[in-house]
Amino acid sequence: MADRLDRREFLKMTTVTTAGAALAGTMAARAADEKPEKTVRIGIIGAGGRGRGLTGVMLSMKGVQVPAVCDINPAAVQAAKDLIVNAGHPEPAAYGDGPEAYKKLLARDDLDAVLTATPWDLHAPITVAAMKAGKYAASEVPCAITMQQCWDLVNAHEETGVPCMMLENWSYRRDNLAVLNMIRKGLFGRIVHCHCAHSHDCLDHWFYDGEGNKRWGGEYLIQRNCDQYPTHSLGPVLSWMDINCGDTYDYLTATASDPVGIYEHFRRKFGPDHPALQTQFKQGDIVTSVIRTKKGKTIVINYDMQLPRPYDNRWLIQGTLGLYREDPPTVYILGKSPKYHQWEPFAPYQEEYDHSWWRTYGKTAEAAGHGGTDYIELKTFLDAVRNKTQTPIDVYDSVMMSVISPLSAESIAKGSAPIKCPDFTKGKWETRKPSFALEG
Repeated sequence: MADRLDRREFLKMTTVTTAGAALAGTMAARAADEKPEKTVRIGIIGAGGRGRGLTGVMLSMKGVQVPAVCDINPAAVQAAKDLIVNAGHPEPAAYGDGPEAYKKLLARDDLDAVLTATPWDLHAPITVAAMKAGKYAASEVPCAITMQQCWDLVNAHEETGVPCMMLENWSYRRDNLAVLNMIRKGLFGRIVHCHCAHSHDCLDHWFYDGEGNKRWGGEYLIQRNCDQYPTHSLGPVLSWMDINCGDTYDYLTATASDPVGIYEHFRRKFGPDHPALQTQFKQGDIVTSVIRTKKGKTIVINYDMQLPRPYDNRWLIQGTLGLYREDPPTVYILGKSPKYHQWEPFAPYQEEYDHSWWRTYGKTAEAAGHGGTDYIELKTFLDAVRNKTQTPIDVYDSVMMSVISPLSAESIAKGSAPIKCPDFTKGKWETRKPSFALEG
């Protein structure tokens, strides 16, 4: 294949708004990128709402082409084709004749990279196939839902040398990157503990629709009892706590509540005769996972996606000299905060420690969806493809965020027993250096 990557070259490396709204919002900001960009040709596998949203963001950038799209839903394929043509690009080739149509897309020799935005269970198999086809791979979250899938991703990367990146956009939030800069400059001292969560009532739009009909995600509530969606919780935490580059998970315990809220939701909204009330749901309403790292730090992770509540992530990072909390956004730093043992606003610190990505792309990014995180994560991924360098989030960090699902499932099934965490780096975490979002 003409564009197949050189394996040895990579083994040397160290390691939504709607699509139309995202595209319209960022097209006006194209002039901000004055530097000519080498064209990156990317194929899209999974052309539903999320896939088209990300496609729209990429089409707003210079030097991006989308020659091919794939989806088994003809309406999704047509919507993606319309999006691309309306952005002034040639109509892409389309693949959709069955569940393995993506393999035909991967066989093309005019693609540099592939982005996968399918249902969760397909992320890992398609990403593995993309790496084996010599194409940079971007996967929507989570990149894997089983332990075997995590290892499949790691093994494929190590065998081929081709990078893959999970698109965890909360790693790119402006506040989280400013906190990362503060941590690296030592403001909080030695990091000891973190709390994080994905708190988002998703029963009537992710798992089921507004009429009570099960969507593909709803099947997971029946089949599994675990932290279904850990990556938004852990996105910034890995770099805050030097996971995979100086520390790593040691063991995890997880505990789940009963699925009371699921049944109450259907009874309250649809009455006592709704079919879902006869369904045996495995998934508890709240799952609390606790990790102890090899270096003695602790991480608490909450899954909270089935009870009525506003959205938040409840991030808190604490060290020997102080701490940051997300809600409300405040800090306390020993010897620096003006009032002893009292919180102060985070905003002045965000201004002072703002990451260069946001200083460079912030105005353009904010028009593109998810507060600008989608634009910056895709920009950094495409730059890695363009320059043939490692992706900002590598395969090891991708699987470390996703592996919480199978680990928590095993712990819950065994009565909240401690479960030893795998070392996907095979010991390299002790000597690997931090690489994500480094400032010059």
